Amino acid sequence: MKTLIVVMLMTVAGSALAQEPSAVERFNALPDAKKQELRERLKAFKAMPPEERERVKANWERFKAMPPDERERIRDNFKSFNKLSPQERAELRERMKEVRKLDPEQRKELRQRLRSWIRENPERREQLRENLQRWRSMSDDQKQQLRERLKERRRQ
Repeated sequence: MKTLIVVMLMTVAGSALAQEPSAVERFNALPDAKKQELRERLKAFKAMPPEERERVKANWERFKAMPPDERERIRDNFKSFNKLSPQERAELRERMKEVRKLDPEQRKELRQRLRSWIRENPERREQLRENLQRWRSMSDDQKQQLRERLKERRRQ
């Protein structure tokens, strides 16, 4: 299942655009499968509790107010997230839950430390990017083998 926020962003965008004649024309030009997907997202959005819908709408407004380069960065992150395996996405979601449990000051400190580390270690940043590309090109079996090796190293 795609992340709830992204689904809702697309749903809100679709419903907001549907009020314009050009959006209706664009919708009608979509393949039937895409139309059905959008209808299902709208249905899921309408089924949300009102406070969740409001949160999604607020996120959408925040997204629209961002500079174009920031919106593009978010789109790229979303594309990268979608390339992850279901297991990797689940792991990432779990890690994000852990981060959200931190108090705001701890989260702020964590972000600052990460940004600082990235700025201070440009060669490591590039290495991280290369490792991520290598990881994405691995089969699920190769990824699992690597995870097991890393767990073994941590135990030693």
